[in-house]
Amino acid sequence: MTVLIVGASGATGRQLVAQLLIEKHNVKVIVRSPEKLPDSWKTNANLQIISASILELSDTEMSALVSDCNAVASCLGHTMSWKGIYGQPRKLVTDATQRLCNAITSNNLQRQTKFVLMNTTGNRNRDLNEPISFAQKCVIGLLRLLLPPHVDNENAADYLRTQIGQNNTSIEWVAVRPDGLINEEDVSDYEIHPSPIRSAIFNAGKVSRINVGHFMARLINDDDLWRTWKGQMPVIYSKSY
Repeated sequence: MTVLIVGASGATGRQLVAQLLIEKHNVKVIVRSPEKLPDSWKTNANLQIISASILELSDTEMSALVSDCNAVASCLGHTMSWKGIYGQPRKLVTDATQRLCNAITSNNLQRQTKFVLMNTTGNRNRDLNEPISFAQKCVIGLLRLLLPPHVDNENAADYLRTQIGQNNTSIEWVAVRPDGLINEEDVSDYEIHPSPIRSAIFNAGKVSRINVGHFMARLINDDDLWRTWKGQMPVIYSKSY
């Protein structure tokens, strides 16, 4: 299986790549600064490193990159700095998601391609009745006004829900919603829910980045698991928190 990863140089993206390489998949990564990647990646025959900014690739280049991919995964996010939060590109995740999906569709393949998006529990799945408190609605409203990355995450997931939808002939998708991200060395027990079981704002849980990478890799690897969650926005928590 061949998998394209964008956002591979980030803390969670690295974990996803590592899990896919353990399974001996052929992995492509698009990164702006390949010199920052682990040395072991640069000598791995199953890993192809494309040095580029995802939004600067032409439509033709994008289509070629995804043409042989069984799955595409996005772990893109905004750097937690003033420039990363308020600078350009403000719609990084949404624009990358849309362009990758357009590239997949343009190839007119005789099979569907899996698309896995890393999202956030701060974003509701509007296909479900996910009630939140008035206080949380107020905080989310402020986040939309003050933090462009939050709106970007919402719009990226909404693009998959409303534009790709549930019956697309080229793309099937899952948007994974981790709660508070932490770093751990090893995969541990985790649980998956269709919707948050605690407040993302006032009672957030935790999940390790390696567990998120492991679950995203499992979605790509395991067709039965994929059928369980396709077209949905599962929430992931580590069991130990």
